[in-house]
Amino acid sequence: MTTASTRSINIRTEIPGPRSREIVARREAAVPNGLYKAHQIAVESGAGALVTDADGNVFIDFIGGIGVLNAGHCPPEVVAAIQAQAARLLHFSALVGTYESYVELCERINAAVPISGPCKTILSNSGAEGVENAIKFARAATGRQAIIAFEGGYHGRTLMTLSLTSKTSFKKTFGPFAPEIYRAPFPSAYRMGLSEADATERCWEAFERMLVAGVGPEAIAGVIIEPVQGEGGFIPVPAEFMRRLREFCTSNGSVLIADEVQCGFGRTGTLFASEQLGVEPDILVSAKSIAAGMPLAATTGRASILDKAHVGGIGGTYGGNPLACVAAIEVLKWMQQPGVLDRANEIGRAVRERAAAWQREMPCIGDVRGVGGMIALELVRDAESREPTADDVLAVVKYCADH
Repeated sequence: MTTASTRSINIRTEIPGPRSREIVARREAAVPNGLYKAHQIAVESGAGALVTDADGNVFIDFIGGIGVLNAGHCPPEVVAAIQAQAARLLHFSALVGTYESYVELCERINAAVPISGPCKTILSNSGAEGVENAIKFARAATGRQAIIAFEGGYHGRTLMTLSLTSKTSFKKTFGPFAPEIYRAPFPSAYRMGLSEADATERCWEAFERMLVAGVGPEAIAGVIIEPVQGEGGFIPVPAEFMRRLREFCTSNGSVLIADEVQCGFGRTGTLFASEQLGVEPDILVSAKSIAAGMPLAATTGRASILDKAHVGGIGGTYGGNPLACVAAIEVLKWMQQPGVLDRANEIGRAVRERAAAWQREMPCIGDVRGVGGMIALELVRDAESREPTADDVLAVVKYCADH
């Protein structure tokens, strides 16, 4: 089995099947326990939205490699480009010399991001590394150290990005963390039990208090925010809140960083979620679906900011590998074709309509939210308390995996 041979779910064995159990047992003996696995299946191949496990069972892949496969599994154009590139050049570090696919991809991204004026891009291997670069650029450009991040935000698992991340389960036993990180409340209207306008106002008041009691504006190098929080629960940032952040950063000489690692590359119905907010970041970080599964990230921003880093200060051995670059070029070509991004909006509308009907019948569905195809259903114990119910979520996930 090398491809998913059907166009729908096809369960042939119990889940997990015998071959999956065997491979997972080998994993448990060879791989540290700290690497979490959400499911007990061993995947062998993928095509489009489907994956086939080692026992021949075919599943719809709703996780998409953790937001990596907006173009689907193994898009033919991407596969062909990788195969052709592999026959010519597997690796030649951009620190040593230049290869055209690196340059072409940076040119295409510079032209695509919602940032006016001249832009530049540096490529790396993962979203976390891309965010690290964004922080370096902000500090180099401003000569300041402090970074403001937000409650519920997720930015990666390196030391710096884990310091920015607001999820204690990822952080326990791994400290101490990087200094000069300050965390502000994120306007999550449903969680706060407020309208979007009131949540925005309350969180902005807290932001302004932080500038008095937490960190002085003159120390702030940058503000980093996800236009749609990913790990935080698929929560879109209110446009008014983003506008105020832009206004603050402009007046204060700070750098506004949009972390679009998870919400970028078509997931919200536009190439970048920032396009829908009417606010330009100074730096935009993209990764995950940028290269259809190849390890790649891009840190893109105003040339006047990115050029402030000293020569030799930014880079890595594998950043912008030729195979990943040609994959990303094909993904961008495809996503920029007329009508392609509309598919995310079609999916989003269908999910919202179905979820709204469920919500009327099932009080455990507390909220339905998101942008484009990046939609979340929040399960709660009851509508009044809005208390999350992890047990129900796990039960739904298990049911889906079994069926």
